[in-house]
Amino acid sequence: MDLNNKLTQYLLAFGAVSFVVVILFEYIIMPMYTRHNTGQYLMDVQGKTLEEAIAMIEAEDFRAIVSDTMYTNKVAEGIVVDQYPKPNMKVKTGRTVRLKISTSEKLVFIPNLIGQSLRSAELVLQQAGLLIDTVYSEYNPEYPKGTIAWQYPKANNTMKKGFGIQVTLSEGLPPDFYQVPNVIGLSLNQAKEYLAKARLKVGKISYHEDQDLVPYTVLDQSISEGTVLDRPMNINLVVSVLDLQDIFNQLTNEP
Repeated sequence: MDLNNKLTQYLLAFGAVSFVVVILFEYIIMPMYTRHNTGQYLMDVQGKTLEEAIAMIEAEDFRAIVSDTMYTNKVAEGIVVDQYPKPNMKVKTGRTVRLKISTSEKLVFIPNLIGQSLRSAELVLQQAGLLIDTVYSEYNPEYPKGTIAWQYPKANNTMKKGFGIQVTLSEGLPPDFYQVPNVIGLSLNQAKEYLAKARLKVGKISYHEDQDLVPYTVLDQSISEGTVLDRPMNINLVVSVLDLQDIFNQLTNEP
């Protein structure tokens, strides 16, 4: 029994000593080693200008660096939008505080998309950091079918990266409409072919004497090129000849 009592007393004494050592180590030795008690609560500098934030942080014996930026137009440029460590955390004196500050969103120039295919326009916009927002379509005789005839915003304006452009794709000529081609400078036979492809015909032919041009070169047309007609019409032409008398003789000799 005496041996058991001694053993019990020894174990109790050892436990008490161990407990005291743990308490000393946890609350006295370790805090002294880590300078735990020298820390302080970090102030909140979010919403401050960068200059104000740095002054506040350095006044409390911390260091401040800008570690990141955020593109935004919701707050003024140069405002602290985030910090690490977070506000009200207890940190050691001399700790570096990393700041994220605001900067204005980058604006890019809008490229000219008129006359391009939709795929080509998408590639151009992608390089500029923009995209196609809405695609409309309409008949437009001025632009070939499948090409862009209108865009908004217009070329050379600026806008934020990531935003979209509205475009209108041409469907070409409206059905049952006729567009007058340019036949000036062509031979009379070529002019007839061009007009036939446009579902139009040659009307009255007038003659103009010109010694410098190849005979029967078209000098003028009665309806300007690009004009869109809602019905087929004859196009009157003026062509060159070397001698008007020859034309007069031909016309008077016709049966």
